[in-house]
Amino acid sequence: MTFSRPGAIDLSALANSQPAPSAAPGQAADGAVYVIDATEQDFQNIIQSSLQHLVVLALWSPRSPQSSDFTDLLVQATTRYQGAIQVARVDVDANPGIAQALGAQAVPLVVGLVKGQPVPLFQGTVDAAEIARYFDELVKLAAQHGLTGRAAPSGQATGAPADEEEPADDPRFAAADEAFAAGDFATAIAEYEKLQAQHPGESEIGERLAGVKLIARTHGADLAAARQAAADRPDDLEAQMLVADLDVSGGHVDDAFARLIDLVRRTSGDEREAVRQRLLELFTVVGINDPRVATARRALATALF
Repeated sequence: MTFSRPGAIDLSALANSQPAPSAAPGQAADGAVYVIDATEQDFQNIIQSSLQHLVVLALWSPRSPQSSDFTDLLVQATTRYQGAIQVARVDVDANPGIAQALGAQAVPLVVGLVKGQPVPLFQGTVDAAEIARYFDELVKLAAQHGLTGRAAPSGQATGAPADEEEPADDPRFAAADEAFAAGDFATAIAEYEKLQAQHPGESEIGERLAGVKLIARTHGADLAAARQAAADRPDDLEAQMLVADLDVSGGHVDDAFARLIDLVRRTSGDEREAVRQRLLELFTVVGINDPRVATARRALATALF
């Protein structure tokens, strides 16, 4: 099991910043918490779900009571976010492949997932106020990347009333989700394309399709090698578009858009159309309401006409 790490989504500034005053975590009206248990068998599904909402991986071990207690604290912290953050607990003893993929050297280890990309948060324990500070920043980062979906509640905080049954997954996505979980990106893409043809204009299908395509294109890519290839071959469309894909995956959205808009200016005919279509796909991945997309759309229109 490996993680594709085409880029880095950086929270280092948070680690070096001074703690800001934070209000006491608020409780959702139903006191719900948002947590699942992750295994190696369903880990691809969890990566897939991070295309829709934030996931925080909490690595722990039954041999470390401290890590178990801290994971419980993380779960309780999800209440105030009302589904914007879902904790995925990973027992590293039962799932060593996940721990290896994340480079875990000790537990607890906490890593965010933003559209399939890992965001290291912290290793070791911190207090509840510090958890809230990191989670607040992670939610802001996700919003910047157009990730604003919410997970379904999975339980209640201590003393909270029983919650309604968690809604079932949309059965239309079952075939695509199964293929994605198996690492069969081509089949997942084909299934989403079928759904898109059957339900044209449905935004969730388009978002899922664009996200899976991006993950498929960047899977296993080496960022340094891709950048060097693009520098050596400035007129190579595939090389330029791969770097743009990697930049979006790594959070360098403006750089990606600027690269492709410049390529639109320098191409014509079928080549220009291929670049335009890739830009539109990346607009969907980033989020159509993202201000960076609005700016890039205007720049694209200027480049085209």
